[in-house]
Amino acid sequence: MGKQMEAIEKIEDFNMQGFYDGKVFNCYEFFGAHLLEDGRCLFRTYAPNARRVTLTGDCNGWQETDMVRYYNSGVFTYIADNAQAGQKYEYVVYGQNGAVHHSDPYGFSMELRPQHASVIVDMNEYEFHDGEWLANRTLNYDKPLNIYEMHLGSWHTNPDDPNGWYTYSEIADRLISYVREHGYTHIEFLPLAEHPFDGSWGYQNTGFFSATSRYGTPRDLMELVDKCHQNGVGVIMDFVPVHFALDDYALRQFDGTALYEYPHHDVGESEWGSCNFMHSRREVACFLQSAAEFWLRVCHFDGLRMDAISRAIYWQGDPRRGVNGSTVEFLKIMNKGLREHFPTAMLIAEDSTSFPDITKPVDKGGLGFDYKWDLGWMNDTLSYFSQAPENRSGLYHKLTFSMMYYYNERYLLPLSHDEVVHGKGTIVNKMYGEYEEKFRQARAFYTYMYLHPGKKLNFMGNELGQLREWDEKREQDWNLLEYPMHDGFCRYISALSDLYLTHPALSALECETAGFDWLDCRSEGECLYAMLRRWDEEKLVAVFNFSDCDRDGYSLTVEGAETLTPLLCSEWQRFGGSLPEDASPVTGSNSQFTLSVPALSAVVFQTM
Repeated sequence: MGKQMEAIEKIEDFNMQGFYDGKVFNCYEFFGAHLLEDGRCLFRTYAPNARRVTLTGDCNGWQETDMVRYYNSGVFTYIADNAQAGQKYEYVVYGQNGAVHHSDPYGFSMELRPQHASVIVDMNEYEFHDGEWLANRTLNYDKPLNIYEMHLGSWHTNPDDPNGWYTYSEIADRLISYVREHGYTHIEFLPLAEHPFDGSWGYQNTGFFSATSRYGTPRDLMELVDKCHQNGVGVIMDFVPVHFALDDYALRQFDGTALYEYPHHDVGESEWGSCNFMHSRREVACFLQSAAEFWLRVCHFDGLRMDAISRAIYWQGDPRRGVNGSTVEFLKIMNKGLREHFPTAMLIAEDSTSFPDITKPVDKGGLGFDYKWDLGWMNDTLSYFSQAPENRSGLYHKLTFSMMYYYNERYLLPLSHDEVVHGKGTIVNKMYGEYEEKFRQARAFYTYMYLHPGKKLNFMGNELGQLREWDEKREQDWNLLEYPMHDGFCRYISALSDLYLTHPALSALECETAGFDWLDCRSEGECLYAMLRRWDEEKLVAVFNFSDCDRDGYSLTVEGAETLTPLLCSEWQRFGGSLPEDASPVTGSNSQFTLSVPALSAVVFQTM
């Protein structure tokens, strides 16, 4: 019994009162399975309403060994002599519904589905070498942020693996080379926390501190992140703080009661058939904010994209039901704490609501995110391009409306996985018309995206001009690059990325009105637009013709410009268009210019 009293005494080092008050961000250092220096392993779990909790696993021959309750705290603890890294374990929790086997809520690894035991991990096994990257990391407010969003298991598939998966380590070099070649600053992974159902894409978690074993071990994931950093690539992970999987072995009814979820069915389950976290419980808040900190501190991620924030702000995501004050308060406390602990880690909200001040600091009355997805921009723009050109005059201001509200928040322009599944069609397929016409418009559309203020996010496959909707069971259609139209399109997306990365006018002042002007947003009948991006002495002008008629003799005034020199045109032949690059689409000088703008095209100019 002496070693178990030792385990109880170690609890004194943890801020239990802070845990009950919702103020702790490092619960993973206390709960879970932790290897001790003397070769033993310390297990702890929180089950306040359990009558009894036992440990079962490889270390005791899968027999049940009683864990010791720490007075009335709800903490159960045990030190095992024979436990070591790689061994599996579970907790048997005796609650009001009898004995239920549970994986460890704070476990660092789990078995591959459909198995679900937790796995002991030495989290100090990997040594990072990314100190220089972390020391120089910023929030990219005035720098390019060009994100390649991806589902790791279906980017490329592994013919030597029965599931088709590469490990985190195996795919690292290939992935890093690809994103660097194509001008992306960051990779954003769909959730990598453990989940039982492949088709949930990681959005219904069972292991909030466990890197999914589909792609290897936590060490493998750390190596991937480290290699990205050493090669100048940031890494963001999708984080799910609103709901969790229904599976009985995980968080649901963990101690025989609704410990993590709402007890009432009307708010306890989400539209996705998952359990909603009850954020008003301070222990739940500590669990989630500790999970967020875990991925940033232990695994060195550069940011978290937080899923379904609209469902956190409003009850069940419905503004008519009112604001969920407890969850909003949770978001503020979590984001404020994460900002204090990680001043240069990005916090990104996937939010479709008009709730104010999402990206304002908490101490100034906001929710404390760095960026908000501009889903309004995405919906308006894709809706516009799905219409026949002859109908676009009446929809003209779908493309100007975004700048009416743009400066209310710091925005990220997303073309995410959500837009290429469930019958919505891929980005290219959303464009009106037949094959070649779709690609002409898609090139012009992406030019509008990259010249528009806001950070950029593109889901894998979009850059290929993929025609098939994304399927997590299949790799991307890389063979499309054998076809000239797709190859030219891919090279055009890379050229846009290079333009974005090398011209500060496209990012340095994007949160300030000084960085953007409409030069023409009143040519409704011709579907012509012109915008100016500026920084210091640099000025870029973009002209768009989204009609199906060539526009010759288009007059444009650019104050202070002596000349306009084409930098990029969506209709150049090397990208699949019809124009040679030495063709001169502009005449004039001294602020007054006359342009020829082909149908369904975009041209970007440097002013002198």
